[in-house]
Amino acid sequence: MNYQEQYSRDMVGYANEHINPKWPNKAKIALQFVLNYEEGAESSILHGDDASEVFLSEMNNPQAFIGQRHKSIESLYEYGSRVGVWRILKLFKEFDIPITVFAVAMAVARNPKLAEYLTLHNYDICSHGYRWINYQNISKELERDHLYKSIEILEKMIGTRPLGWYTGRDSENTRQLIVEEGGFLYDSDAYNDDLPYFANDVPKGIEHLIIPYTMDNNDMRFVPSGFNNGEQFFNYLKDSFDALYLEGSYSPKMMSIGMHCRILGKPGRIMAMRRFLEYVRNFDDVWFCTRLDIANHWINNFGKK
Repeated sequence: MNYQEQYSRDMVGYANEHINPKWPNKAKIALQFVLNYEEGAESSILHGDDASEVFLSEMNNPQAFIGQRHKSIESLYEYGSRVGVWRILKLFKEFDIPITVFAVAMAVARNPKLAEYLTLHNYDICSHGYRWINYQNISKELERDHLYKSIEILEKMIGTRPLGWYTGRDSENTRQLIVEEGGFLYDSDAYNDDLPYFANDVPKGIEHLIIPYTMDNNDMRFVPSGFNNGEQFFNYLKDSFDALYLEGSYSPKMMSIGMHCRILGKPGRIMAMRRFLEYVRNFDDVWFCTRLDIANHWINNFGKK
């Protein structure tokens, strides 16, 4: 049996080739921070769902309340929109380091003050879908409808359409729907590389960029069990950075870091990120960039001419 024949997954990638990504100013690493804004779009009977949210909160394996509101879960999410988002945005402004906001459209629509701030300061906005829900078993038609709603809402709230896409809990149809829509430069629904690449699971002749995201350099590992304190988070980020920086002398890579307003935005966690920003600011040969920066760079340097 030929195990590579008609296999839809690419198990090889760049292999052991030393790809030169040509980062600006010969940087050894492209360092990219993502802030997920999801609060107000999670599962809730207020949003027409059957039950309350059970994912990514301070509660350990919370019960889904069928047909009822879960006021504690709602309140834990609200911390992100009321407090956490502003604490994180302020920190990165202080260090003058750009971030990309993975924005769930329904959540942004419920926080016009945040939308106004993001617009005023020209943040890079990547669509995180219309809802912060699992799309695995949602019909293709409804997922398509949600995709177009997300574009419409973010364009209305921010002033420009998003050029990047990340569902997070995507389906088998997600990438096809993104490519069919035709207006996105990239998507990040992949975790399989330290460099961008052009997708091979799209129709022939279409060039669609994938900028892989991360689940390990991510504050989601604080909940429900994982990192016990900020020092563990800081050390993990530092080790990841140090390893990629060493490789950068012969094969530069990209490092993504994921943040959530209701998680990293807590006082007991934000200091770990402050220490990490202080650390990486000591390096001259680091490209601090947005995901749109990476997309434009990769397309301009490696896309079809």
